[in-house]
Amino acid sequence: MPAASRTIEIAAPIETVFAFFTDPSKDPTWRRGVKEMRAEGAPAGGAIVHQVVAGPGGRAITADIRITEYVVPRRYAFVTIAGPVRPVGSYTFAGTPAGTSVTFTLSAEVTGVKKLLMGGAVQKSMDAEMAALDKAKALLES
Repeated sequence: MPAASRTIEIAAPIETVFAFFTDPSKDPTWRRGVKEMRAEGAPAGGAIVHQVVAGPGGRAITADIRITEYVVPRRYAFVTIAGPVRPVGSYTFAGTPAGTSVTFTLSAEVTGVKKLLMGGAVQKSMDAEMAALDKAKALLES
């Protein structure tokens, strides 16, 4: 099962960091594969966020998510409800003396033929999402 997790420290207040990571309009600024992202309503458990990501050959893939947890300013979790792969993810935020600790986790159950055909690409995509946290950190600290 493809999975990834990473914790980073950001020199900014927890409220600022939480607001950044839970605002879909910010995702295209730090997540390279996001072509489009917008909330369909106020952020809350059960809310839908429309997302279009770059797939193979740059092809647009709808990958909408449903927010499963929204606990200000501590936790934001989601499940992907559209697209060929349906990752589950979460962000956990904790205040630290230097700012905010952010832990981002992703996992996807990929079985059968999909595992053979897509497993490596899914893991590579998840690893890229973890690496993109550096861009988010740079934006928040600038």
